[in-house]
Order: sequence, then C-alpha cells, then structure tokens
Amino acid sequence: MVVACIVVVGRSEPDDALGAKALPGTAVRDAVPNRVMTWNICNPCEESNADRAAEIAKYAPQVIGLQEACVRDVESIRDHLESRYGLVYHVEYGMVLRNWSRCGGVPWRPGEFGEALLSAAPMTDRVNEEYPDGGSEDRGYLAVTTKVGGRSVRVFNTHLAERRQEAVRADQTRVLADVVAPHDHAIVLGDFNAVPDAPELAPMWALAADADPRCRPASAGACKPTTDWHSTFDYVFLRGIAPLKHGVHPTSVSDHDLVQADLDLT
Repeated sequence: MVVACIVVVGRSEPDDALGAKALPGTAVRDAVPNRVMTWNICNPCEESNADRAAEIAKYAPQVIGLQEACVRDVESIRDHLESRYGLVYHVEYGMVLRNWSRCGGVPWRPGEFGEALLSAAPMTDRVNEEYPDGGSEDRGYLAVTTKVGGRSVRVFNTHLAERRQEAVRADQTRVLADVVAPHDHAIVLGDFNAVPDAPELAPMWALAADADPRCRPASAGACKPTTDWHSTFDYVFLRGIAPLKHGVHPTSVSDHDLVQADLDLT
C-alpha cells in the first residue's frame, strides 16, 4: 500500500528561482510564454530521451534550441514532452549531416544530424543554411519566425565549429551576423564553441547582448560556465530585446548545461 501511494502521489520538488516545475508527478500544461532556452544535448552520448525531456520540462520554455541533435532523438523528446508533461511543441529542423554512425537508421536511409528548434507557437519562414566552411564537421544555422511573450520575433539557432578552429568560427560568425543584422528584434541561441572574449565572437557582440547582463567580452570572468570543462560556450544573444532573468542549469545528461532566459518583450 505504501509503494502504491508513492506511485500515485509522486515526488514533489520545489520550483527554483526561475520557475522550474516539480517533476515527476506534476504535469506541466503550459510553456512559459517569454522563456527561451538553448541546449547542446550531446551526441553521441547515448543518453535517455526521456531524461532529456524531463530536463526541458523542468523549465517549460516557449522556445528551445537544440544542438547536436538527431531527428529521431528530437521526435522522441517531443513525444515525451507531450505525453508525460502536457507540453506540446512544433518543431523545425536545421540538419547538416546524414550520418548512420551518429544517428542510426539504415545505410540507405541514415539519420539526420544538426540543430532543431522547438516552439510552443507555430513557426514560419524557416531558413536552414550550412556555413561555407564547417571546419572538421559540417555546421550551419536555422532561423524561424515565431512568437515569444506574445510578440513575433526572429529566432536563430546555431552550432559553430569545434574548439581550436578559431579562423573557421570567425568566418561563420560573420555569416551569421550578416543575417541577424537586418532584424530589429532577434534571439540567437546556440553553442558558439568560444569564450566571451574570443575575437571571433566580435561580430555578434557588435549586434547583440547576452541575456546575462554581467556577461560581456570585457568582463568574461563574470560569465557563468556552461560546459563540464568550465567554459562559457552557450549563449542567448538578444537584439532589441531586454532580459528579465538568466539561468545556467547543470545536468547529468549532457556535457553542456541548459541555458535559460526570461525576456521582456513589451
């Protein structure tokens, strides 16, 4: 009887300062309208997609950008979010590789690998572009228009070249900055594989600010690390949008932390 009661009642956990939901046992029904998140989910890491979905559901963002994502994993994460937590998301993919060894499938139909955007609101005007030079692995950016905080905004999701490829990242950042610049209001999510004061990030800093108001190139030491190796690589860049709250949430199911921002879009 005691075991049965535990199963029915579930485990209650207090919300954190940024509104994390109690899990499991309490269904999340609505995404937080002004909340965005970026997360490199780590691939290949052979982590449970149920566990990945649980991490996302703790914070229930309106929009989340995923990097190092396989289509099959995103489909599974999305299904878990809906069936277990009542969170319903639209999805758009920014795939740059078809890779059987990373994403499974069969040799003649390998899984697709790259970025994905999940949004509680519909997305339009999708653009998926590969960078002219991906470095050691193809890389690109995904862009959509969707609603955040009730306001239509352009959202970008990217993953830049791996570490020790500074010149390649510099070219990629210039390409990205050129497509972000025409938008007065934009959110740029992603794993930039570069610390805040890295020279290759200068084009982004010229256009936008990080959601963490303490994190700037000149004060890089104040930026919270977002990786297991204590580097700040993951950003929520904001153009024409003010931040309200910012959080970096360590997780055991990836070598990158979840980076969250609540935004003022009034």
